Amino acid sequence: MALDTYALTKRFGSFTAMDQVTMQVKPGTVHALLGENGAGKSTLVKCVAGFQKPDGGSILIDGREHSIANPVVARALGIGMVYQHFTLAPGMTVAENLLLAAGRIPAVIDWTATRAALTDFLATTPFSLNLDACPGELAAGEKQKLELLKQLYLKPRLLILDEPTSVLTPQEADEVLGHVRELAHNGQCTVLIITHKFREVMAYADSVTVLRKGQAVQHSAVADTSPTLLARAMMGETADLESKVPTAHVNTAQAAINSGANESPALQVQKLQVMGDRGARAVHGIDLQVRAGEILGIAGIAGNGQRELVQALVGQRPRESGQVQVAGQAYGASRQENHRMKVRSLPEEPLRNACVADMSVSQNMALRDFDQPPLSRGGWLQSAAWRSRARQWIADYGIKTQGEDAPIGSLSGGNVQRAVLARELAGSIRVLIAANPVFGLDFAAVREVHSRIRQVRDDGGAVLLVSEDLDELLELADRLVVMSEGRIVFETSAASANRQELGAHMGGHGTL
Repeated sequence: MALDTYALTKRFGSFTAMDQVTMQVKPGTVHALLGENGAGKSTLVKCVAGFQKPDGGSILIDGREHSIANPVVARALGIGMVYQHFTLAPGMTVAENLLLAAGRIPAVIDWTATRAALTDFLATTPFSLNLDACPGELAAGEKQKLELLKQLYLKPRLLILDEPTSVLTPQEADEVLGHVRELAHNGQCTVLIITHKFREVMAYADSVTVLRKGQAVQHSAVADTSPTLLARAMMGETADLESKVPTAHVNTAQAAINSGANESPALQVQKLQVMGDRGARAVHGIDLQVRAGEILGIAGIAGNGQRELVQALVGQRPRESGQVQVAGQAYGASRQENHRMKVRSLPEEPLRNACVADMSVSQNMALRDFDQPPLSRGGWLQSAAWRSRARQWIADYGIKTQGEDAPIGSLSGGNVQRAVLARELAGSIRVLIAANPVFGLDFAAVREVHSRIRQVRDDGGAVLLVSEDLDELLELADRLVVMSEGRIVFETSAASANRQELGAHMGGHGTL
Protein backbone atom coordinates (compact mmCIF):
# COMPACT_ATOMS: atom_id res chain seq x y z
CA MET A 1 0.00 0.00 0.00
CA ALA A 2 1.21 3.48 -0.87
CA LEU A 3 0.30 6.28 1.53
CA ASP A 4 0.43 9.95 0.59
CA THR A 5 -0.63 12.95 2.61
CA TYR A 6 -1.04 16.27 0.84
CA ALA A 7 -1.09 19.56 2.80
CA LEU A 8 -2.66 17.69 5.72
CA THR A 9 -3.72 20.15 8.44
CA LYS A 10 -5.28 19.73 11.88
CA ARG A 11 -6.25 22.48 14.32
CA PHE A 12 -7.40 22.35 17.91
CA GLY A 13 -9.06 25.70 18.47
CA SER A 14 -6.48 28.37 17.68
CA PHE A 15 -3.60 25.87 17.90
CA THR A 16 -2.37 24.29 14.65
CA ALA A 17 -1.04 20.86 15.56
CA MET A 18 -0.29 19.84 11.98
CA ASP A 19 0.37 22.43 9.31
CA GLN A 20 0.09 21.34 5.63
CA VAL A 21 2.13 18.16 5.99
CA THR A 22 2.91 16.47 2.69
CA MET A 23 4.51 13.03 2.99
CA GLN A 24 5.01 10.04 0.72
CA VAL A 25 5.32 6.49 2.04
CA LYS A 26 6.25 4.05 -0.71
CA PRO A 27 4.70 0.55 -0.75
CA GLY A 28 6.74 -2.28 0.74
CA THR A 29 8.95 0.02 2.82
CA VAL A 30 9.49 0.95 6.45
CA HIS A 31 9.02 4.72 6.84
CA ALA A 32 10.08 6.36 10.12
CA LEU A 33 8.40 9.43 11.57
CA LEU A 34 10.58 11.53 13.87
CA GLY A 35 9.96 14.68 15.89
CA GLU A 36 9.84 16.17 19.35
CA ASN A 37 6.81 15.86 21.60
CA GLY A 38 4.14 18.11 20.15
CA ALA A 39 5.68 18.06 16.67
CA GLY A 40 2.52 16.54 15.20
CA LYS A 41 3.50 12.86 14.81
CA SER A 42 0.58 11.38 16.73
CA THR A 43 -1.85 13.83 15.15
CA LEU A 44 -0.74 12.73 11.68
CA VAL A 45 -1.10 8.98 12.29
CA LYS A 46 -4.42 9.45 14.12
CA CYS A 47 -5.78 11.20 11.04
CA VAL A 48 -4.57 8.34 8.85
CA ALA A 49 -6.04 5.75 11.25
CA GLY A 50 -9.40 7.53 11.46
CA PHE A 51 -9.22 8.69 15.07
CA GLN A 52 -9.15 12.35 14.12
CA LYS A 53 -10.53 14.24 11.14
CA PRO A 54 -8.16 16.67 9.41
CA ASP A 55 -9.26 20.26 8.85
CA GLY A 56 -7.56 20.47 5.48
CA GLY A 57 -5.56 18.53 2.95
CA SER A 58 -5.92 14.99 1.65
CA ILE A 59 -5.03 11.39 2.47
CA LEU A 60 -4.35 9.19 -0.55
CA ILE A 61 -4.24 5.40 -0.47
CA ASP A 62 -2.66 3.88 -3.58
CA GLY A 63 -3.13 7.21 -5.32
CA ARG A 64 -6.84 7.58 -4.54
CA GLU A 65 -8.13 10.16 -2.08
CA HIS A 66 -10.10 8.80 0.87
CA SER A 67 -12.09 10.36 3.70
CA ILE A 68 -11.18 8.22 6.71
CA ALA A 69 -13.99 9.19 9.04
CA ASN A 70 -13.33 6.59 11.75
CA PRO A 71 -11.20 3.52 12.58
CA VAL A 72 -13.77 1.19 10.99
CA VAL A 73 -13.19 2.90 7.63
CA ALA A 74 -9.42 2.70 8.20
CA ARG A 75 -9.63 -1.01 8.94
CA ALA A 76 -11.70 -1.60 5.80
CA LEU A 77 -8.92 0.11 3.83
CA GLY A 78 -6.37 -2.24 5.38
CA ILE A 79 -4.89 0.17 7.93
CA GLY A 80 -3.86 -1.21 11.34
CA MET A 81 -2.23 0.58 14.25
CA VAL A 82 -0.24 -0.65 17.27
CA TYR A 83 -0.43 1.88 20.08
CA GLN A 84 2.26 2.84 22.56
CA HIS A 85 -0.04 1.93 25.45
CA PHE A 86 -1.58 -1.52 25.76
CA THR A 87 -5.16 -2.02 24.56
CA LEU A 88 -5.54 -5.65 25.62
CA ALA A 89 -8.62 -7.13 27.28
CA PRO A 90 -7.09 -8.24 30.61
CA GLY A 91 -9.67 -10.92 31.43
CA MET A 92 -9.38 -12.68 28.08
CA THR A 93 -6.79 -15.16 26.90
CA VAL A 94 -4.26 -14.53 24.16
CA ALA A 95 -6.47 -16.50 21.77
CA GLU A 96 -9.54 -14.48 22.71
CA ASN A 97 -7.65 -11.17 22.33
CA LEU A 98 -6.53 -12.20 18.85
CA LEU A 99 -10.04 -13.21 17.89
CA LEU A 100 -11.50 -10.02 19.37
CA ALA A 101 -9.14 -7.93 17.23
CA ALA A 102 -10.78 -9.30 14.09
CA GLY A 103 -13.97 -7.44 15.00
CA ARG A 104 -16.24 -10.09 13.48
CA ILE A 105 -16.97 -12.78 16.04
CA PRO A 106 -19.47 -15.53 15.17
CA ALA A 107 -22.30 -16.29 17.54
CA VAL A 108 -20.88 -19.77 18.06
CA ILE A 109 -17.10 -20.20 18.00
CA ASP A 110 -15.61 -23.46 16.78
CA TRP A 111 -12.66 -23.37 19.15
CA THR A 112 -11.00 -26.47 17.70
CA ALA A 113 -10.80 -24.88 14.26
CA THR A 114 -10.04 -21.43 15.70
CA ARG A 115 -7.12 -22.66 17.84
CA ALA A 116 -5.73 -24.57 14.86
CA ALA A 117 -5.91 -21.40 12.73
CA LEU A 118 -4.27 -19.31 15.45
CA THR A 119 -1.52 -21.90 15.94
CA ASP A 120 -0.85 -21.88 12.19
CA PHE A 121 -0.75 -18.06 12.28
CA LEU A 122 1.75 -17.97 15.16
CA ALA A 123 3.94 -20.40 13.22
CA THR A 124 4.37 -17.70 10.56
CA THR A 125 5.77 -15.24 13.13
CA PRO A 126 8.94 -15.35 15.28
CA PHE A 127 6.85 -14.85 18.43
CA SER A 128 5.82 -17.67 20.72
CA LEU A 129 2.92 -16.94 23.08
CA ASN A 130 0.72 -19.28 25.10
CA LEU A 131 -2.77 -19.02 23.60
CA ASP A 132 -4.31 -19.81 27.00
CA ALA A 133 -2.39 -17.13 28.94
CA CYS A 134 -4.09 -13.92 30.05
CA PRO A 135 -2.36 -10.53 29.63
CA GLY A 136 -1.89 -10.29 33.40
CA GLU A 137 0.41 -13.32 33.20
CA LEU A 138 2.54 -11.84 30.42
CA ALA A 139 5.68 -9.75 30.75
CA ALA A 140 5.61 -6.26 29.25
CA GLY A 141 7.55 -7.41 26.19
CA GLU A 142 5.09 -10.25 25.60
CA LYS A 143 2.17 -7.83 25.85
CA GLN A 144 3.79 -5.63 23.20
CA LYS A 145 4.20 -8.68 20.96
CA LEU A 146 0.53 -9.55 21.46
CA GLU A 147 -0.43 -6.00 20.43
CA LEU A 148 1.58 -6.48 17.24
CA LEU A 149 0.15 -9.95 16.65
CA LYS A 150 -3.38 -8.55 16.92
CA GLN A 151 -2.69 -6.34 13.93
CA LEU A 152 -0.68 -8.91 11.97
CA TYR A 153 -3.56 -11.37 12.37
CA LEU A 154 -5.71 -8.92 10.39
CA LYS A 155 -3.09 -8.82 7.61
CA PRO A 156 -3.04 -5.01 7.28
CA ARG A 157 -1.79 -3.40 4.11
CA LEU A 158 -0.49 -0.41 6.11
CA LEU A 159 0.83 -1.07 9.63
CA ILE A 160 1.35 1.96 11.90
CA LEU A 161 3.58 1.45 14.95
CA ASP A 162 3.69 4.03 17.76
CA GLU A 163 6.89 3.61 19.84
CA PRO A 164 6.66 -0.21 19.55
CA THR A 165 9.90 -1.01 21.43
CA SER A 166 9.54 1.14 24.55
CA VAL A 167 9.11 -1.90 26.86
CA LEU A 168 11.26 -4.41 24.97
CA THR A 169 14.74 -5.75 25.59
CA PRO A 170 17.27 -5.10 22.80
CA GLN A 171 16.77 -8.66 21.54
CA GLU A 172 12.99 -8.30 21.57
CA ALA A 173 13.21 -4.92 19.84
CA ASP A 174 15.42 -6.35 17.11
CA GLU A 175 13.07 -9.33 16.79
CA VAL A 176 9.95 -7.16 16.41
CA LEU A 177 11.48 -4.59 14.06
CA GLY A 178 13.29 -7.21 12.04
CA HIS A 179 10.02 -9.09 11.52
CA VAL A 180 8.00 -6.08 10.39
CA ARG A 181 10.82 -5.00 8.07
CA GLU A 182 10.82 -8.47 6.54
CA LEU A 183 7.05 -8.28 6.05
CA ALA A 184 7.42 -4.91 4.32
CA HIS A 185 10.28 -5.97 2.08
CA ASN A 186 8.38 -9.13 1.11
CA GLY A 187 5.53 -6.93 -0.05
CA GLN A 188 3.06 -8.08 2.59
CA CYS A 189 2.52 -4.60 4.05
CA THR A 190 3.89 -1.08 4.33
CA VAL A 191 5.10 0.14 7.73
CA LEU A 192 4.94 3.64 9.23
CA ILE A 193 6.78 3.77 12.56
CA ILE A 194 6.95 6.53 15.18
CA THR A 195 10.14 6.28 17.21
CA HIS A 196 12.51 8.52 19.15
CA LYS A 197 15.48 6.18 18.77
CA PHE A 198 17.88 7.09 15.99
CA ARG A 199 19.41 3.61 16.19
CA GLU A 200 16.11 2.04 15.18
CA VAL A 201 15.68 4.47 12.29
CA MET A 202 19.16 3.83 10.94
CA ALA A 203 18.94 0.04 11.37
CA TYR A 204 15.39 -0.74 10.22
CA ALA A 205 13.83 2.13 8.23
CA ASP A 206 14.14 2.76 4.52
CA SER A 207 13.07 6.40 4.60
CA VAL A 208 12.29 9.05 7.19
CA THR A 209 10.18 12.17 7.63
CA VAL A 210 11.01 14.70 10.36
CA LEU A 211 8.28 16.93 11.80
CA ARG A 212 9.00 20.14 13.68
CA LYS A 213 6.29 22.36 15.17
CA GLY A 214 3.62 20.70 13.07
CA GLN A 215 5.48 20.97 9.77
CA ALA A 216 7.43 18.44 7.71
CA VAL A 217 11.00 19.75 7.59
CA GLN A 218 12.90 16.79 6.15
CA HIS A 219 12.18 13.84 3.86
CA SER A 220 15.04 11.54 2.96
CA ALA A 221 16.21 8.02 2.41
CA VAL A 222 17.87 6.68 5.54
CA ALA A 223 20.98 5.90 3.50
CA ASP A 224 21.31 9.61 2.74
CA THR A 225 21.10 10.94 6.30
CA SER A 226 22.63 10.49 9.76
CA PRO A 227 21.61 10.90 13.43
CA THR A 228 23.31 14.31 13.44
CA LEU A 229 21.34 15.55 10.45
CA LEU A 230 18.09 14.14 11.82
CA ALA A 231 18.67 15.78 15.22
CA ARG A 232 19.39 19.10 13.56
CA ALA A 233 16.20 18.84 11.54
CA MET A 234 14.21 18.05 14.69
CA MET A 235 15.71 20.91 16.66
CA GLY A 236 16.32 23.47 13.94
CA GLU A 237 19.88 23.83 15.24
CA THR A 238 23.31 23.74 13.64
CA ALA A 239 25.26 22.51 16.67
CA ASP A 240 26.91 19.09 16.62
CA LEU A 241 24.37 16.97 18.47
CA GLU A 242 26.19 13.67 18.18
CA SER A 243 28.86 14.58 20.69
CA LYS A 244 28.88 12.50 23.84
CA VAL A 245 30.34 13.31 27.23
CA PRO A 246 33.69 15.05 26.65
CA THR A 247 36.68 12.83 27.36
CA ALA A 248 37.83 15.24 30.05
CA HIS A 249 34.57 14.71 31.90
CA VAL A 250 34.91 10.94 31.72
CA ASN A 251 38.46 11.16 33.01
CA THR A 252 37.38 13.53 35.80
CA ALA A 253 34.64 11.14 36.83
CA GLN A 254 36.97 8.14 36.77
CA ALA A 255 39.58 10.05 38.76
CA ALA A 256 36.95 10.82 41.38
CA ILE A 257 36.01 7.14 41.57
CA ASN A 258 39.65 6.07 41.87
CA SER A 259 40.50 8.70 44.47
CA GLY A 260 37.54 7.62 46.59
CA ALA A 261 38.27 3.90 46.32
CA ASN A 262 39.28 3.66 49.97
CA GLU A 263 36.50 5.89 51.27
CA SER A 264 32.93 4.99 52.19
CA PRO A 265 30.65 4.87 49.14
CA ALA A 266 28.44 7.91 48.76
CA LEU A 267 25.47 5.52 48.64
CA GLN A 268 25.53 1.95 49.90
CA VAL A 269 22.62 -0.50 49.94
CA GLN A 270 22.98 -3.78 51.82
CA LYS A 271 20.60 -6.75 51.72
CA LEU A 272 17.61 -4.48 51.03
CA GLN A 273 14.25 -6.20 50.84
CA VAL A 274 11.05 -4.40 49.88
CA MET A 275 7.46 -5.60 49.59
CA GLY A 276 5.37 -4.87 46.50
CA ASP A 277 1.79 -3.66 46.25
CA ARG A 278 0.28 -7.16 46.20
CA GLY A 279 1.91 -8.50 49.34
CA ALA A 280 4.73 -10.31 47.54
CA ARG A 281 8.37 -9.31 47.88
CA ALA A 282 9.47 -7.05 45.01
CA VAL A 283 13.12 -6.46 46.00
CA HIS A 284 15.15 -9.46 47.16
CA GLY A 285 18.23 -8.68 49.25
CA ILE A 286 19.84 -6.16 46.93
CA ASP A 287 23.43 -5.01 47.45
CA LEU A 288 24.83 -2.05 45.53
CA GLN A 289 27.07 0.96 46.01
CA VAL A 290 27.68 4.21 44.18
CA ARG A 291 30.85 6.22 44.70
CA ALA A 292 31.40 9.94 44.44
CA GLY A 293 31.87 11.07 40.86
CA GLU A 294 30.10 8.02 39.42
CA ILE A 295 26.84 7.33 37.60
CA LEU A 296 25.59 3.82 38.32
CA GLY A 297 22.88 2.77 35.89
CA ILE A 298 20.25 0.18 36.73
CA ALA A 299 18.86 -1.52 33.62
CA GLY A 300 15.80 -3.73 33.52
CA ILE A 301 12.39 -4.26 32.01
CA ALA A 302 9.56 -2.49 33.82
CA GLY A 303 8.05 -4.52 36.64
CA ASN A 304 11.23 -6.15 37.93
CA GLY A 305 11.40 -4.24 41.21
CA GLN A 306 13.01 -0.99 40.05
CA ARG A 307 10.03 1.15 41.06
CA GLU A 308 9.86 -0.39 44.53
CA LEU A 309 13.63 -0.03 44.97
CA VAL A 310 13.56 3.68 44.15
CA GLN A 311 10.50 4.29 46.34
CA ALA A 312 12.22 2.57 49.27
CA LEU A 313 15.37 4.64 48.76
CA VAL A 314 13.55 8.00 48.61
CA GLY A 315 11.15 7.28 51.47
CA GLN A 316 7.94 6.60 49.52
CA ARG A 317 7.77 2.91 50.49
CA PRO A 318 8.74 1.13 53.74
CA ARG A 319 11.78 -1.15 53.77
CA GLU A 320 11.18 -4.69 54.93
CA SER A 321 14.80 -5.22 55.96
CA GLY A 322 18.34 -4.24 55.03
CA GLN A 323 20.44 -1.12 55.41
CA VAL A 324 20.97 2.06 53.39
CA GLN A 325 23.91 4.35 54.13
CA VAL A 326 25.00 7.70 52.75
CA ALA A 327 28.70 8.48 53.24
CA GLY A 328 28.84 5.78 55.91
CA GLN A 329 25.84 7.06 57.91
CA ALA A 330 22.49 5.32 58.26
CA TYR A 331 19.96 6.90 55.92
CA GLY A 332 16.22 6.66 56.50
CA ALA A 333 15.16 9.10 53.75
CA SER A 334 13.53 11.59 56.11
CA ARG A 335 13.24 15.18 54.98
CA GLN A 336 15.79 16.26 57.60
CA GLU A 337 18.27 13.59 56.47
CA ASN A 338 17.83 14.58 52.83
CA HIS A 339 18.76 18.14 53.75
CA ARG A 340 21.65 17.24 56.04
CA MET A 341 23.13 14.47 53.86
CA LYS A 342 22.53 16.33 50.58
CA VAL A 343 20.39 13.62 48.95
CA ARG A 344 18.16 14.63 46.05
CA SER A 345 15.82 12.78 43.71
CA LEU A 346 14.36 13.08 40.21
CA PRO A 347 11.36 10.78 40.23
CA GLU A 348 9.45 9.29 37.33
CA GLU A 349 6.31 11.28 36.48
CA PRO A 350 7.40 14.37 38.45
CA LEU A 351 3.99 16.04 38.35
CA ARG A 352 2.57 13.03 40.16
CA ASN A 353 5.49 12.13 42.42
CA ALA A 354 7.37 15.37 43.11
CA CYS A 355 4.86 18.21 42.83
CA VAL A 356 1.48 19.44 44.01
CA ALA A 357 -0.31 20.28 40.77
CA ASP A 358 -2.60 22.99 42.17
CA MET A 359 0.20 24.83 43.96
CA SER A 360 2.19 27.51 42.16
CA VAL A 361 5.55 27.07 40.50
CA SER A 362 7.25 29.08 43.25
CA GLN A 363 5.58 27.05 45.99
CA ASN A 364 6.61 23.77 44.41
CA MET A 365 10.15 25.05 44.02
CA ALA A 366 10.20 25.78 47.76
CA LEU A 367 8.95 22.37 48.91
CA ARG A 368 12.45 21.20 49.84
CA ASP A 369 13.57 24.21 51.91
CA PHE A 370 10.57 26.45 52.61
CA ASP A 371 11.35 26.35 56.36
CA GLN A 372 15.04 27.19 55.94
CA PRO A 373 16.61 30.68 55.71
CA PRO A 374 16.23 32.81 53.66
CA LEU A 375 12.84 31.34 52.77
CA SER A 376 11.84 31.38 56.43
CA ARG A 377 12.84 33.78 59.21
CA GLY A 378 11.90 33.42 62.85
CA GLY A 379 9.26 30.88 61.98
CA TRP A 380 7.66 33.18 59.36
CA LEU A 381 7.52 32.04 55.75
CA GLN A 382 8.98 34.58 53.32
CA SER A 383 6.79 34.11 50.23
CA ALA A 384 8.43 37.09 48.51
CA ALA A 385 11.77 35.26 48.72
CA TRP A 386 10.13 32.15 47.25
CA ARG A 387 8.90 34.10 44.25
CA SER A 388 12.16 35.96 43.75
CA ARG A 389 14.17 32.74 43.68
CA ALA A 390 11.58 31.06 41.45
CA ARG A 391 11.88 33.88 38.90
CA GLN A 392 15.64 33.39 38.82
CA TRP A 393 15.33 29.63 38.36
CA ILE A 394 12.69 30.07 35.67
CA ALA A 395 15.17 32.21 33.76
CA ASP A 396 18.16 29.93 34.44
CA TYR A 397 16.37 26.75 33.35
CA GLY A 398 14.35 28.27 30.51
CA ILE A 399 11.04 27.20 32.05
CA LYS A 400 8.08 28.20 29.90
CA THR A 401 5.34 29.39 32.25
CA GLN A 402 2.99 32.33 32.64
CA GLY A 403 4.90 33.22 35.78
CA GLU A 404 6.05 31.96 39.15
CA ASP A 405 2.48 32.14 40.50
CA ALA A 406 1.01 29.87 37.79
CA PRO A 407 -0.10 26.40 38.96
CA ILE A 408 2.66 23.94 38.14
CA GLY A 409 0.01 21.61 36.74
CA SER A 410 -0.49 24.08 33.88
CA LEU A 411 3.05 23.48 32.58
CA SER A 412 4.05 20.94 29.93
CA GLY A 413 5.83 17.76 31.02
CA GLY A 414 9.25 19.05 30.00
CA ASN A 415 8.77 22.31 31.88
CA VAL A 416 7.55 20.51 35.02
CA GLN A 417 10.73 18.43 34.85
CA ARG A 418 12.84 21.58 34.46
CA ALA A 419 11.15 23.08 37.53
CA VAL A 420 11.90 19.92 39.53
CA LEU A 421 15.48 19.96 38.24
CA ALA A 422 15.91 23.53 39.45
CA ARG A 423 14.71 22.57 42.92
CA GLU A 424 16.57 19.26 43.25
CA LEU A 425 19.88 20.35 41.75
CA ALA A 426 20.27 23.57 43.72
CA GLY A 427 23.31 23.68 45.98
CA SER A 428 25.74 20.90 46.82
CA ILE A 429 24.65 17.31 46.07
CA ARG A 430 26.17 14.17 47.51
CA VAL A 431 23.67 11.64 46.10
CA LEU A 432 21.15 12.00 43.27
CA ILE A 433 18.57 9.26 42.70
CA ALA A 434 16.99 9.55 39.24
CA ALA A 435 14.24 7.25 37.95
CA ASN A 436 13.35 7.35 34.24
CA PRO A 437 14.09 11.09 34.36
CA VAL A 438 13.35 11.79 30.67
CA PHE A 439 10.36 9.49 30.11
CA GLY A 440 7.88 11.22 27.83
CA LEU A 441 10.06 14.30 27.29
CA ASP A 442 10.94 15.79 23.94
CA PHE A 443 14.40 15.86 22.39
CA ALA A 444 15.37 19.27 23.77
CA ALA A 445 14.30 18.42 27.32
CA VAL A 446 16.14 15.08 27.16
CA ARG A 447 19.38 16.81 26.20
CA GLU A 448 19.03 19.28 29.04
CA VAL A 449 18.20 16.70 31.72
CA HIS A 450 21.10 14.49 30.62
CA SER A 451 23.46 17.46 30.72
CA ARG A 452 22.38 18.34 34.26
CA ILE A 453 22.81 14.75 35.45
CA ARG A 454 26.32 14.60 34.00
CA GLN A 455 27.15 17.85 35.76
CA VAL A 456 26.21 16.37 39.13
CA ARG A 457 28.63 13.50 38.44
CA ASP A 458 31.35 15.82 37.21
CA ASP A 459 31.01 17.95 40.35
CA GLY A 460 31.71 14.87 42.50
CA GLY A 461 28.17 13.73 43.25
CA ALA A 462 27.04 10.09 43.11
CA VAL A 463 24.17 9.36 40.74
CA LEU A 464 21.93 6.29 40.83
CA LEU A 465 20.16 6.27 37.46
CA VAL A 466 17.27 3.85 36.95
CA SER A 467 16.02 3.70 33.37
CA GLU A 468 14.14 1.36 31.05
CA ASP A 469 15.94 2.95 28.10
CA LEU A 470 19.17 1.06 27.52
CA ASP A 471 20.42 3.71 25.09
CA GLU A 472 20.13 6.32 27.85
CA LEU A 473 22.06 4.16 30.31
CA LEU A 474 24.84 3.35 27.85
CA GLU A 475 25.22 7.04 27.09
CA LEU A 476 25.30 8.32 30.69
CA ALA A 477 26.47 5.60 33.07
CA ASP A 478 30.00 4.76 34.15
CA ARG A 479 28.92 1.36 35.48
CA LEU A 480 25.81 -0.76 34.85
CA VAL A 481 23.89 -3.40 36.75
CA VAL A 482 20.88 -5.35 35.52
CA MET A 483 17.85 -5.92 37.73
CA SER A 484 15.60 -8.91 37.04
CA GLU A 485 12.84 -10.32 39.23
CA GLY A 486 13.88 -8.06 42.09
CA ARG A 487 17.54 -9.04 42.09
CA ILE A 488 20.82 -7.69 40.72
CA VAL A 489 21.80 -10.36 38.20
CA PHE A 490 24.67 -8.77 36.27
CA GLU A 491 27.25 -5.99 36.53
CA THR A 492 29.64 -4.44 34.01
CA SER A 493 31.48 -1.23 33.27
CA ALA A 494 29.73 0.91 30.66
CA ALA A 495 32.88 0.97 28.56
CA SER A 496 32.84 -2.82 28.13
CA ALA A 497 29.06 -3.28 28.11
CA ASN A 498 27.57 -5.45 25.38
CA ARG A 499 24.02 -4.53 24.39
CA GLN A 500 22.97 -8.10 23.58
CA GLU A 501 24.44 -9.49 26.79
CA LEU A 502 22.64 -6.83 28.82
CA GLY A 503 19.42 -7.65 27.00
CA ALA A 504 19.80 -11.35 27.75
CA HIS A 505 20.10 -10.65 31.46
CA MET A 506 17.22 -8.16 31.33
CA GLY A 507 15.06 -10.87 29.80
CA GLY A 508 16.07 -13.36 32.51
CA HIS A 509 18.07 -15.56 30.15
CA GLY A 510 21.56 -15.04 31.59
CA THR A 511 24.68 -15.02 29.45
CA LEU A 512 24.17 -15.67 25.74
